[in-house]
Amino acid sequence: MTGIRMDAWLWAARFFKTRTLAKKSCDLGRIVSNGLAAKAAREVRVGDMLRITNDGGEFEVEVLGLSDVRGPASEAQKLYRETEASKELRAKVAAERRAAREFEVLPQSRPSKRDRRRIIQFRGRG
Repeated sequence: MTGIRMDAWLWAARFFKTRTLAKKSCDLGRIVSNGLAAKAAREVRVGDMLRITNDGGEFEVEVLGLSDVRGPASEAQKLYRETEASKELRAKVAAERRAAREFEVLPQSRPSKRDRRRIIQFRGRG
């Protein structure tokens, strides 16, 4: 096996829940392969460096293996190696997010029926 489709590999490596989400992410330019924006049909090869942006954060990984079959998470983690800089950056962002939650002002109680109507009206639904 020389290469595999980008969207299939991202799905098999468990960066995305479905191939459709992986394809959409490629179309939006959130996947960068060796410094170039990657399309969903681009082939992934062993040794490629990928920068993947998804809900979990921004990952910078080196491809170690190829698979188009989605297996257990333990097997999926063997397909790539995340760089140390990427791990540190994601840990830093997570710590900042946790720190920001401490200063978040939460409402005292649930919104009343009147409050909910105002929220719905403000959002333009209704």
